[in-house]
Amino acid sequence: MESRCWLVALPATDGRLYVYRVYAPDDALPGDLFWEAWHCHDEGPHPRASDLFDAAEIQPLF
Repeated sequence: MESRCWLVALPATDGRLYVYRVYAPDDALPGDLFWEAWHCHDEGPHPRASDLFDAAEIQPLF
């Protein structure tokens, strides 16, 4: 199965969007991409990101 790079933007409490690259298969579920980015953000030093799936922007990087 081929892997692809996805961009996942998460809004945070400081009003910024934090964008993460997530490497996953072409048929990855949007929820899995969201949680991968959210956990990466949550482990970092940045302000809290929204854990609302609908607030995230997910796009494939071609």
